[in-house]
Formats: sequence, structure tokens, C-alpha cells
Amino acid sequence: MSDPVFFVQAVRPTLAEVASLTGVTLPAGADPQMVLSGVSPLESAAQGDLAYMDNPRYAAALDVTQASACFVSKRFAARVPAGCVALVVAEPYRAFAKVLTAMYPAAARPGSQFGADGISPGAYVHPQARLEPGVVVDPGASVGPGAEIGSGTVISSNAVVGPGVRIGRNSSIGPGVVLQHALVGNRVILHAGAKIGQDGFGFAMSAQGHLKVPQIGRVIIQDDVEIGANTPVDRGASRDTVIGEGTKIDNLVQIGHNVVIGRHCVIVSQVGIAGSATLEDFVVLGGQVGVVGHVRIGMGAQIAATSNVATDVPAGVKWGGSPAKPMRAWLREVMTLKSLAARRGDGGDAGEG
Repeated sequence: MSDPVFFVQAVRPTLAEVASLTGVTLPAGADPQMVLSGVSPLESAAQGDLAYMDNPRYAAALDVTQASACFVSKRFAARVPAGCVALVVAEPYRAFAKVLTAMYPAAARPGSQFGADGISPGAYVHPQARLEPGVVVDPGASVGPGAEIGSGTVISSNAVVGPGVRIGRNSSIGPGVVLQHALVGNRVILHAGAKIGQDGFGFAMSAQGHLKVPQIGRVIIQDDVEIGANTPVDRGASRDTVIGEGTKIDNLVQIGHNVVIGRHCVIVSQVGIAGSATLEDFVVLGGQVGVVGHVRIGMGAQIAATSNVATDVPAGVKWGGSPAKPMRAWLREVMTLKSLAARRGDGGDAGEG
């Protein structure tokens, strides 16, 4: 039995088409009609393949690549071997992504799990739901009363769109996603198992027991947001949980109630953001960062992986550690502890054992 091919190549672009798509100026002697038949990493590329290189670690692989064309920065253009066309751009990875999207559009935006069009016989759409033409609803999916879904949106198998939920156009709601109490914009991608709009974790705690506080807010997800697999986003308590335009959230991220995330933030896997925290635009959180409730992280701030943010963070800074602090201070602490530990090892371990 042959291996399955999950992503079929839609086009085989010429060099001229690649140049037009990415703004590259082809070097002298390059054949603009040369067809690129595939993409591949530098080390395994063959004739006809397109590759890219933007990390100095792969300079040796660039030296011997068999690719027919390669996106590189100006710094590495001279190392592109004969027989490979150097496509010089400021951001090779970004240029490569544009071409890859054109060649494999189905990989860029999840579609129907059944290659279906329209509402599948095994789906349930409430009579009071409103779907524009061109919406796809896979078998096993359900759409509740009063829900509204824009054209070009795909609702995958076993997804649940709750009552009154609004979803914009050309969005992708993956298998097993649950959407409640939410307003979702255009071109949003929710990967498999994401849970949006469930209760926030709110209790009035006392010695008599913990009284549940009803959560009556919503989740608002703006245009071009992508949320990874099995990521929950709690609805607000008395105001909304908001995720700003263009923000990208990885798998297994916990977003608590009343959290406000700005535009074009990047949040890596296993981050936990407690209730009522605010992230301004272009914030980056590395993997396993913890953010306590009610703090504000300023615009463009970057937090190193595994850090714990317990206080407000100024705009534009790089912080790390637990509790998080300016990067230089954190690294100085780490080096001091390392030095102390080394000296203790040299001087014996009196009192141990």
C-alpha cells in the first residue's frame, strides 16, 4: 500500500512567478521560466526544489545544497552554490512562507475533513441559525439557534457552535472545537479541540464553602487570529475576554476570564494567563510562561520561556526568570548562583550525607 499524500501541490510556479509574489529581483542569468516542482530543506533538496536559509547554523548545508533556487539574505548570497539561483531577500523565511502558501494552500488553512461542500447530511444546523452561502458544515458538527456564520467558513466534524455565536467569513473551526458565548472575526483559525467561551474560574471563597460566581461576559476574537489545538479561552466574568487582531496562540495555552490580549501577539505552548491580565500589542510569551492575574505587559515586551510574570512589565523590554525581571538582572542572578554552586563543590559538602 502506498504512503498517503496529505497535501497535494496546487501549482508549480516559475521563477518569474516566485519573484512577482515575493518582490525578489532575479539575478543575471537566471531563467525566469524555470519551473519549481517542490520545496525541501537545504540538506535534502534536489533539482527542481525551492529551499530557504536564514539561520547561520545551516550555512554548511547551503554550501552543498542541490536545490534549484534558494531564498537567502544578502549576507549569505555568495555561498549559494553554482546551479542554485540565489533569491536575495531581507526575510528569507517570510518569502518562503508566501510561496509555500501558494503551492500548498490547503496546508495554510484547515478545510473540510471530508472534502465536502455545504451542509453535510450528518450535521445538525438549527432552523434559527443563519448561514451565508458557501459555509461548509461537516458530519457530526452542530450549530445552535441564533448562530450566524459567514461565507467561506468551515465547521469541522464534531465541532459545536453554540446559541447566538457569531463567526465571520473564511474562518476555520477545527474538529472538536466548542464555541460558546463568542464573537469570532474573519479568517480566524481554531485548531482541533480548542474550547472557547466556557466559564471562567470564578468563586467567592470562604470557610463555608466556595460560591460559584456566574460568568456573564463573552469572548471576542478579532480578525486573523489563530488558536492552537486544545487551548481553552474562558469567557469574561462581567466584561469580555478579548483576543486582538492577528494574534497567534499555540497549543495548550490557558487564557483566563477577562484577559485582554492585544494585536499581533505571539503566545507559545503551555502558557497560562490568569484572569484580568492585559497584554498590549506585539507581546511575545515563550513556552510555559505564567502570568498572574491583573498585571499588564507593555507593548512589544518579550518574556523568556518558563518565566513567571508577577508584576507589571514595561513596554519594549525583555524579561525572564521567576519572578520575571529585566533579562540582564536575571542572567546575573543565574551566573551568581552558578558561581556559588561551583565554589561549594570545590570546598566540599560538609553537613550533607
